[in-house]
Amino acid sequence: MAKHRSRRLRKKLHIDEFQELGFSVSWRFAEGTSVETIDATLDKFVDDVIDPAGLAFEGSGYLQWEGLICLQKTGHCTDAHREQVAAWLKAQQLQEVKVSELFDIWWDLPENLLS
Repeated sequence: MAKHRSRRLRKKLHIDEFQELGFSVSWRFAEGTSVETIDATLDKFVDDVIDPAGLAFEGSGYLQWEGLICLQKTGHCTDAHREQVAAWLKAQQLQEVKVSELFDIWWDLPENLLS
């Protein structure tokens, strides 16, 4: 039996029209990569891919990075976003680039990262 929830409650629960789909991403810099190169690559990642596509990235790392990508506003990332992110990271000669399938960033655990 489906529950009727108010718009306010659906928004608080991030369900129905307020559901947000995103994906996990990970990659590795080559051993010995300088901090300056890592910083410059991350800045370029945000400038070239994340901001222009209206995406948000939350991640951390040093040589090995992993994080979450979702939209800056409520909504669904698409497979095109996944492909764009993976292609850009691979074009930078980063290693072990992986992106997960799309998942509900509030309620689902990400699937295993896919190459």
